[in-house]
Amino acid sequence: MAINLQKGQRENINAPKFTVGLGWDINNTSTGTAFDLDASLFLLGEDKKLVSDNHFIFYNNLESPDKSVIHTGDNLTGEGAGDDEQIKIDLTKIDSAIQEITVVVTIHEAESRKQNFGQVRNSFIRIFNTDTNEEILKYELDEDFSIETAVEFGRIYNRNGEWKFEAVGAGQRDGLEKFVSIYQK
Repeated sequence: MAINLQKGQRENINAPKFTVGLGWDINNTSTGTAFDLDASLFLLGEDKKLVSDNHFIFYNNLESPDKSVIHTGDNLTGEGAGDDEQIKIDLTKIDSAIQEITVVVTIHEAESRKQNFGQVRNSFIRIFNTDTNEEILKYELDEDFSIETAVEFGRIYNRNGEWKFEAVGAGQRDGLEKFVSIYQK
């Protein structure tokens, strides 16, 4: 049975291969343009910085160099039920230099389209066992991010050989560029 997390809560993943599913619905499309939300992952070393530029996983770089993290592709509309984007993670292949994976969702061209996460609802991140499809945990973002254009949904991190997930739910206004500046060496 899946564990529903609250902001700040941490839980063991206990699966060598799992999939991160992200989903959302659009609250208000009065901006006249489609919403394009993008999932990005930052594969970080002990110094909390990208192991290399190739360890930034997003719609233009869908897999890590060791193929342990694979983004299944960009959903341009977010329409439909279930996960809008998925990332497959295989801890049996992961580079030992990677100690943390930060999961971020941003709104593509948010400023020019006058869009923010206040216009998005039913946002969630979930982790399920890739082999059995059994849901391990889920975190539903229930905050109103009325001015934010980027949200760190959660982080997956290694502590003493065990991989855990922390529900973060922290938003900011400066889009993906802000996260890139934080995590780039």
